Amino acid sequence: MNQRKPEISKGIDWLVVWLYIILVLIGIMSIFAATYREGDSVIQSFLSLKTDYSRQSLYFGIGGIIAIFILLTDSKFFTATANLWYAFGILLLLLVFPFHTDVKGTQSIIRFGAFQLQPAELCKVFVNLALAKYLSRVETDFSNTRAQLIAAAIALLPAVMSILQHETGLALVYFSFFLVMFREGLPAAVLIIGFSLAVLVVATLLVDPNTLAIVLTLIAGIAIYILRRQIKRKRRLLFMIMGIWFVCVSIQRFAVPFVFDHVLQPYQVKRIYDTIGKDYVPKDANIALEIEQKAGAKNKDDGDYNVKQSKIAIGSGGLVGKGLLKGTQTRYDFVPEQRTDFIFCTIGEGFGFLGSVALLGIYFLLLMRIITIAERQRSVFSRCYAYGVASVFFFHITINLCMTIGLAPVIGIPLPFISYGGTALLTFTILLFIMIRLDADRQMVLR
Repeated sequence: MNQRKPEISKGIDWLVVWLYIILVLIGIMSIFAATYREGDSVIQSFLSLKTDYSRQSLYFGIGGIIAIFILLTDSKFFTATANLWYAFGILLLLLVFPFHTDVKGTQSIIRFGAFQLQPAELCKVFVNLALAKYLSRVETDFSNTRAQLIAAAIALLPAVMSILQHETGLALVYFSFFLVMFREGLPAAVLIIGFSLAVLVVATLLVDPNTLAIVLTLIAGIAIYILRRQIKRKRRLLFMIMGIWFVCVSIQRFAVPFVFDHVLQPYQVKRIYDTIGKDYVPKDANIALEIEQKAGAKNKDDGDYNVKQSKIAIGSGGLVGKGLLKGTQTRYDFVPEQRTDFIFCTIGEGFGFLGSVALLGIYFLLLMRIITIAERQRSVFSRCYAYGVASVFFFHITINLCMTIGLAPVIGIPLPFISYGGTALLTFTILLFIMIRLDADRQMVLR
């Protein structure tokens, strides 16, 4: 008797596939709406591969071929080669240093003729595979501090290398993998400490340094007073409170100023200050003069200008929008980077509040479906990988939308499947379809 060959469609979650196709098509339509020029032949411009929307269509086709290849691959391949892919990703990041091309202040891109590759973007796939591989090992006891530090190192090594390449925005994406670790047993205290640190950084920017130091001292004093009875029994509790106070004051006094003066670029610092509504006054007179000249010329590279124009575009869409190719803010280039970082304002202006809500609904359905897929896995590797996909998508969606409406600094985070960019689209496609392939084999009991 002849055995039937396995079908590519067997076990595939088609809802996720269709949501993927819908989002990519919305992205191509949005890029078309933002960059199409009157008088051009629509068909010819799509076939020319010279326009952004035609190139995005090409990337969509390439992504489809890669997706089919992934679906035809045995899921064991991804578990067996996870560490090799991670090593390959680190090698790509190392190659960026001698062979990078400067693009808008970042040194994280390698150019191949007309095409560009951003290893920091692609490396998210490799980190997700390697982290899932490590967490699924039988010998990994994730309740152990050493195991937690190793997992954190796997996620943050590419982030450090990205920062050295002046790609701070993508570096922050790697922190989303801590949500995977939290699902696998990372203590909630770690996330609380991380959130508290973020609050402390914002407070450092908003409050006078001396005033904030006094407030931190008062908080420590109140904690000591409230816990005075426990402190009598456990003297180390006092040292713990004093240690936390010392760390907080050190961060506020020294760490934050050092990062803002020596790690972040001046334009990045200015964008952060713009987000919290404060003026940025650099210590370096030359930098201050340069920023002042740009502000006087209303330079479109200025983060505050971008956000203001984005808000105007989204607000002008009203309830139902102005329609495709009828948005004035996006059609006449008032919004910089409207095909990449600020693509959401094209949707907001063209299709209004209802169109924006519809897009968010599609994203919400996709995220909920990915979480459902993660929870039904019998394999620890597959579960961790699926949660990694959800975490990366959630981070990108949240930060990008907050950027466009002024709730987060402009840090160059693309909107998944919507923003223009070949490396980003292919990365999100690979991330998603590896998860689909793993889910299709979920009945196989794998560690």
